[in-house]
Amino acid sequence: MLKNITLSADAELIRQARDKARQEKTTLNETFRLWLARYTKAGRNVTEYDSIMEKLNYAQPGRCFNREDMNER
Repeated sequence: MLKNITLSADAELIRQARDKARQEKTTLNETFRLWLARYTKAGRNVTEYDSIMEKLNYAQPGRCFNREDMNER
């Protein structure tokens, strides 16, 4: 279910945003919805990364590898 919200911005900025959305063959509403989805996910990516790294912390290489070691066959 979509819910309406009201935002305030400079009239010229709104006009420019609508023009840009029109050039991109979309609407200002759709552009805002996509931005809102990305905005809310931004913090989750860091949390997910930290969680994965915590699960993988058991894997330690045990030593540093030099160029010859890495290219050895």
